[in-house]
Parts: sequence; structure tokens; C-alpha cells
Amino acid sequence: MGGDAVDSAEQLKKSEKAEREKSERGGKRDAPEELGRYINRELSWIRFNSRVLDEAADRTKPLLERVKFMSIFSNNLDEFFMIRVSGLVKQLRSGVVDLPPDGMTPAMQLAAIRRGLMPDLKRQLDCWHNDIMPELIKNGIEILDYKELKDKQKKYLDNYFKNDIFPILTPLAFDPGHPFPHISTLSLNFALALRDEGKNELFARLKIPESFPRLVHLPTDTEVKLEKMGLRQVQRVDRFVWLEDVIEANLNMLFPGMRIMDAVLFRVTRDADYEIELDEAEDLLHSISEVVDRRRFGSVVRLQIEKDSPKRIKEILVRNLELDPFQVYSLKDPIGMSSLMQLCKLDRPDLKDPPFTPSSPVEFKDSRGLFHAISTQDILLYHPYDSFMPVTDFVREASRDPDVLAIKQTLYRAGANSPIVAALKEACQRGKQVAALIELKARFDEENNIGWAKSLESAGVHVVYGFVGLKTHAKLCMVVRREKGGIKRYIHLGTGNYNSVTAGIYSDFGLFTANPEIGADVSDLFNVLTGYSKQKEYRKLLVAPYTLRREIIARIDREIESHMRNGLGRLAFKLNSISDKDSIDALYRASQAGVKVDLQVRGICCLRPGVKGLSENITVTSIVGRFLEHTRIFYFHNDGQPELYLGSADLMTRNLDRRVETLFPVEDASIRQRILNAILPVHLRDNVQCSELNPYGEYVRRSVPEGSVPVNSQQWMIDNPRMVFVDD
Repeated sequence: MGGDAVDSAEQLKKSEKAEREKSERGGKRDAPEELGRYINRELSWIRFNSRVLDEAADRTKPLLERVKFMSIFSNNLDEFFMIRVSGLVKQLRSGVVDLPPDGMTPAMQLAAIRRGLMPDLKRQLDCWHNDIMPELIKNGIEILDYKELKDKQKKYLDNYFKNDIFPILTPLAFDPGHPFPHISTLSLNFALALRDEGKNELFARLKIPESFPRLVHLPTDTEVKLEKMGLRQVQRVDRFVWLEDVIEANLNMLFPGMRIMDAVLFRVTRDADYEIELDEAEDLLHSISEVVDRRRFGSVVRLQIEKDSPKRIKEILVRNLELDPFQVYSLKDPIGMSSLMQLCKLDRPDLKDPPFTPSSPVEFKDSRGLFHAISTQDILLYHPYDSFMPVTDFVREASRDPDVLAIKQTLYRAGANSPIVAALKEACQRGKQVAALIELKARFDEENNIGWAKSLESAGVHVVYGFVGLKTHAKLCMVVRREKGGIKRYIHLGTGNYNSVTAGIYSDFGLFTANPEIGADVSDLFNVLTGYSKQKEYRKLLVAPYTLRREIIARIDREIESHMRNGLGRLAFKLNSISDKDSIDALYRASQAGVKVDLQVRGICCLRPGVKGLSENITVTSIVGRFLEHTRIFYFHNDGQPELYLGSADLMTRNLDRRVETLFPVEDASIRQRILNAILPVHLRDNVQCSELNPYGEYVRRSVPEGSVPVNSQQWMIDNPRMVFVDD
């Protein structure tokens, strides 16, 4: 990397040091109004992921749930480097700069990202070694160092290595006759320094095979007896050893006649952010397949390497991977902690969140079937508190109903063994017209979606792959049915994917309706997605990239005008992210006019709240908890005639300009009441899982005021899935 990045990093370090010294002298931070109008997107994301790490550090959480968040934190970081950091590196090296609203250059952002990440990486490892590991041991889950093992255990592992692991290992030499080997992304590897009989030092790379569990489970002892509370109890103990430790202990088998001087564990992260060129995409399916293949060979954007590794080995890796110092992260083991999710599969319900049974809406208990229930009234599902089964049943029943003529559906992330995909194939086999828009560009699900596309096509389904320049992120399913009064459309609109697994861990809305105008809009939108229709205006739906931004901003401006008349302006949005400059500026205008604005943003928030004269009437909160908050709610007070939209879109430039998204109105009064009197208030008043964003871009965890009742919104929804929230 050029000198600009290094210079910027040094400037930021000096600035940070000066700020620290100023604080130590009793000085104050810059006033919020001097910090700029926007928070940097990448730094905002880092603070979101830091809140994920907070869940791992929270001792009130069940132990294996903490391990799960530890894994999620690392997995999130992997994707962040593959997509966001790689994009900044490409900008820096190409000289093409796309400045974000906050004005930070790529060099400044890369330096700030590293500075922002280091405290959390240290905190993660401290939490793992000094808190979670000891607690795991207390609860009968041990991750042992190979050197600590008994002879019997070592013999078992050595045999496991010899019989199972050794045959597939492939050491690759690096010397004038052997080029530096390709290191695949996110793979664990040993960099080995060897010495032959002539005392020549040699270098080799050994990949840790991904076909084995990262944690090798030792045979369970029959029983371990513990003295507890004066009683003799029996507790099962699960013991593990890291796979790399097993391999390292047996390296001599791979290099007979050689002396192993050093074995250094490392891991690389490669650029996975590829765009499809318009002139290269005559066959979108083929183009996406090529993109998936090219990911394995993207440029390296991060090297994770064992702390205190020999300088010469690190230099060999850095030079041959063409890295700059800021891209190297020297870490205490374990490296690649996303693999800790393996522990969460242990059958230890005592160390996990208590299970709960999602509610089954009474509307679907009508013996006359789903379609009769939907034709009678709109029905809202709030997953995971409400069962996802009615969504699966909707498609399955449509596939078998002789009066159903056609089914059209978008699929963004369907998941493995999808019952909905199976129902679409069955519908086609029963002679119905079935069309499925499968978004091949759903990041990191491309291979899965290519498989579904081919499977559906082979069953006779009309499969459409979407547009080259746009991702189809809208969640739509339409069933066309012949009835006595004529053709009738039944619609499901959602905020989340048609995925029965994620529906159990993501909070999402799904609306069933037979509203003729919404049905006509969905029908028109499918014609855009599958044909050559250029329709941009719709009756009820707000659709990106055509009308969505314009209509949201128009409603914000309407709220400003209303507030100027009667002083009752109010906006409340709950969404995943907000980074779109025009949308943020509209909310700033609302705040300056005196409109009260409540934003609950799970992840990225580039809006700076609480700045005098700019955003002092805006409150931003965020909930990170047991379930991934994934709903999008847009509420406008509208002179006492509340307008409420749900949908798939966040207020991000990518969603508004480069995706097909939909927001749909909630027009049923009882459903609107449920959201506005129960779901939204309990989330906005959460004081257990909720953090509040301050003007400096920092999140401060809310606490329960003295004399007040703790409000954990997710737990409240589990306990009261269909009640009205009462603020005590």
C-alpha cells in the first residue's frame, strides 16, 4: 500500500494520543456539533459488532449462548473483511476514491478500522481465556492442551491422526523449484520452518483440512463424580482438543529426516466482493458460478497469525501474500473463533436459552382452510414468536388446491432442505403455473441458490434470476386462485426470507392479505421481475429503486408540515441500518422542525443523534439479543391518522438504488394497533438488551431506573405474543 495510508494511520495515532493526553489533563472532547453530520459507516458497523461481543461477555446469559455470540462476532468480522475492508483496499490501490458522506478517505478508514478493532479483539480473547473457558470447565466442557493429555488420550489422538487425518494432508514446499502455494480464504494453515541434515532451512505450508471438526472430541469418560452441596453427583464431561494441536504433535510423520524448527498457525482472508460486469453477463447463472469460483483467488486483505511468531516466517508470509503491515493481525490463540459454534451443538440444554413454542394464530384454526381465513381478514405473523408453519402451509396448500392456478414467489435465502421449494416443485408437478425468482447474487448463498435454481428448473418451474444491475431483495409470494366470483389473488409479504430455520432466530413480520390493490401491485411487480414491464408507480406498495426513497422522504416532509401546524409530529422507524444521506438529511430536517423521532437501528447508523440544532429531537437505540432484530417498521403520525409500513428495505443507498425492495402498508386497524400499542412500544422502552447511541457515535447500555420494571422486549414477546404492552 502507498504512503498515504501509513501517513493517515500515523496522523490518527497522533490524534488519538493527543485526545488521550487532553482527557488526562481534564480536557473535554470536541462538542458534538464539531464532529460532522455523519458517522462513518464502517466504524458504526464495528460498534454494532462490539455489541455482539457484549453478549458473549454478559455473565447473565447461559454459557453456550455466550459461546455462540463469541462465534458470531468472529464470523461477522470475517465477512466484514471479505466485503467492506476489501472494497476499501481496492479503492486505495486503484486510486479510485468514493468518499462516504462523512468524508473519510479509504486510507483514513482503513487506519481507523484497525484502531477500532484492536480493543475488541483483545477483549474477545480475554473473555474467552479468563471467563468463558473457566466456566466451561466448571460445567464439564474442557478444551485441553495436547501436552496436558494422559498417555491413553494421546494414543487415541495419534491413532486418529494416523488413520484419518494423515492420508489427506498435503505439505507444500516453498523454494526456487516450488512456487509459493495458494492459500484459500479462511483456511487454517501451518507455516513450517524445517532444517535438513545439511542444516539448510526450508519452508513449507500445511493446510489444516476442513473436512474434520475443528474441535476433536475425545472419548467420553464413563462418569466423573463431583462433590457438590454435600451430595455425590454425576456429571458427564466433554473433552476436546484443537485439531491443529493434534496435527502439530504429529508433524514428524510428515517430514521424516527433517527437524521442525517452527510451526506457526496462520489464516488469510481474501477479497470476496465481486461485481458482475454488464457486458459479461449474458448468462447470469454462468456469471455467478464464475464469481463463486473466483472468490477463492481474490487478493488477501487480512493475515491472522499467532502472536510472537518468528519474524522470518512472518516476513515470508507478508512478502508473498503482498500485504502491508496494517493488514497483519498477530493474535493469541485460538485463531478463527467462528468454529466455536461447534460447542453449541452439544446436548446441554442447561447451558442454553430455555426453548419456547411459537404461538399458532387462531385465525388459521378455521376448518375451512388458509385461503378462507385470509379472504376474511389480513393476518400478521411476527416470527419467531408466531410460528412460521402457516407460511409453509400457505405454499403447500396452494400446491395441492385444485382451484389454484398459479404461484409466483421470490427466494433470496431459502436455506437447506427448504419445504417451500419442495412445495413449489410439487405444484409444478400438479400442473400449476409456477414462477420463482431466485436471487443468485445473495452474498455467500450463491452456491446454495444455484442449486435450488437448477433443481426447480428440472421440475418444470419457470425460474428467473433477476437483473444484472439489481438484487431482488423483496419478499413476495402470490397465489392465484379460481373462485366463484372470479380470479382472486392471495398475497404473503414479508420482512425476512422464506427460510424456516432463520425464521426461528430472526425477528420478522409476514403479512397475509387478499387486498385487491395490493394483489394487483404484486402482480405488476412480478411482471417487472419476470418480463419486460417498465412499471415504476404502484397503488399501495413503495418499491425500490423507483419510488421508495421519494415516498419515505415525502412522508417525513409531510410530518414536518403537520408539526408546524399542530406540534404533534412523530416518526418512529425500526430497521437494520440507516446510511443513506438523503434519508438522514430528511430526518435532520424533521428534528430541526421539532418533530420527535425515535429510531431503533440494530446495526449501522450513520446518523448522529442528540446534536444541538441538528438532531436533538432524535433518539437512536439498538437491541442485540437472543434473536436477530430484522424487522423494518416505518411509522408516521400523520395528523392522528397513523400510517404504517413494513417491508424488506433498510434506509441504505444500496437498498434504495441497487435493489428491488418493497414496503407495504398495514391497513387493517387491529394489526396496526398490535404493532403500535404492543410491538413497537415494548422495543422502544427496552431497558435490558437495549443500548442508546450518543452524539459521539458510542453506544451506552441502558439500565433499569430505580423503582422501574425491567423491560426485556424479546422475552416480553415470548411471554406475551399477542398482548398489548403496558408501561408500568
